[in-house]
Amino acid sequence: MAKKKAFALRLNEDLMKAVEKWAADEFRSTNGQLEWMISESLKKAKRLKKKDD
Repeated sequence: MAKKKAFALRLNEDLMKAVEKWAADEFRSTNGQLEWMISESLKKAKRLKKKDD
C-alpha cells in the first residue's frame, strides 16, 4: 500500500456538509470519501499514474 501524506484542507461549511452526507450514504469516512473523489477525478482526467509505471 502506498504511503499516505497528511495535510490540512479548508472547505466552506456547505461543501463539507455535502461531502460528509455523501460519505455517510456510501458508508465511508469523510477522509475516505475525499480520497475516493480525488482519485476518481484524477482517473477521469487521465492524470493518475498506473501502479506499474
